Amino acid sequence: MDRNYFDLTDNVAIVTGASGGLGVQMAKALASCGAKIVVCARRLEKCQEVAEEIANEFWVETHAIRCDITDTENVNAMVDEVLAKFGRIDILVNNAGTGAVAPAEDITDEQFSNEMQIDLFGSFRVARAVAKKAMIPAKYGRVINIASMYGLVGNKVAGSAPYHAAKGGVVNLTRALAAEWGKYNITVNSICPGYFYTPLTKETLDSDFFQANAKTMIPEERYGNEGELDTATIFLASRASSYVTGVQLPVDGGYTCM
Repeated sequence: MDRNYFDLTDNVAIVTGASGGLGVQMAKALASCGAKIVVCARRLEKCQEVAEEIANEFWVETHAIRCDITDTENVNAMVDEVLAKFGRIDILVNNAGTGAVAPAEDITDEQFSNEMQIDLFGSFRVARAVAKKAMIPAKYGRVINIASMYGLVGNKVAGSAPYHAAKGGVVNLTRALAAEWGKYNITVNSICPGYFYTPLTKETLDSDFFQANAKTMIPEERYGNEGELDTATIFLASRASSYVTGVQLPVDGGYTCM
């Protein structure tokens, strides 16, 4: 076996939801190992900015594509565009997502449906298109679904039943796809992040209530820092991780161990 375990040179990676936050961090992690990066999100201008930033920092080829993962035709067109440009797709990071926060009894049908359409069905749409058009024909692929520690447990601090349901679905979708696609040398795994700072979470996480909760509920007594998802992403994207599939990897400071 090649001992350069995490060399991703010539690999092509799509990262959805990569216009900001954790998506950018994971895209940069893969680029640092030599992968060509497709930055994918609904805001094309932001995708272009991130793609240019990654290209300048890591000297890898990048491409920005606008994609709405709730639109099947849009997803299929995105995959076709990547294949036309690069001829292959080796890695998919299904990161795009949202989060409805409200007491369960006040959640609307629209909020619940939207969560499912984006976090669960959206992840499936992209994985389906990438597998069918690129990975199954190539008999190779690495699919990394970004679930959540809230896909593994409930919580009492922020009502978010649709998010829990959708991310729990992503966890078992991961198992189902791993079981089906293993014969094609495609691994499918999920990362279950804990609390990380992003532009969407900063205000909430900085509140006195959440700061106190972190001291009680997280064994490391802190939130995740920028870069602490990188090694999990690189590990699951590596060719050397060929016998790891269908797993859920919490990166949560120990939140789900209690």
